[in-house]
Amino acid sequence: MLSFLKFMTALASRIGQLLNLNSIANEVGITIPTAQRWLSILVASNIVYILEPYYNNIMKRAIKTPKIYFLDTGLAAYLTKWKTSEVLEAGTMSGNFFENYVIIEIIKSYYNSGELRPPVYFFRDKEKREIDLIIEENGKLYPIEIKKTAKPSKEMIENFKVLETVKEVGEGAIICMYDKIINLDEKNKVIPYKYL
Repeated sequence: MLSFLKFMTALASRIGQLLNLNSIANEVGITIPTAQRWLSILVASNIVYILEPYYNNIMKRAIKTPKIYFLDTGLAAYLTKWKTSEVLEAGTMSGNFFENYVIIEIIKSYYNSGELRPPVYFFRDKEKREIDLIIEENGKLYPIEIKKTAKPSKEMIENFKVLETVKEVGEGAIICMYDKIINLDEKNKVIPYKYL
């Protein structure tokens, strides 16, 4: 029981990061097969969400390791001992928790409409170019960058260009703490997180 709680805490401390079960198993003191079983229980119980990377045959340099998120951001904060929202807001993991919240709210919107396998991914390549979230619908990719900032900029969406060689790219967005929806350029918007 104590090892399982340590395992959940280790996962919670890595929200928004690439999943490295070897590292987690070593930290907790369990075998990799045990870590895999426990993770599958948490996924099946809708406690943890595994966000798969987007890649295809054209994207030879794409990372194929998934990322880990908690469907209950409050549970992840509790496990990692962030006791108040004020402390979490100023803490070293505040960006990770903000990203977790945004991605999970989008995933829950799919769940609420009856779609249990949302067409959502992230992208990262060996050059560390990353896109936080990609929604694939109707043959198009819709890239989303998630930033805990009130000052969005075009530089934040530079990596969207990586997708243009792969598939048709639809409108993109930065979801952030800005107070209203605005056009960042002719194809990308700034969307306040409160609209999720």
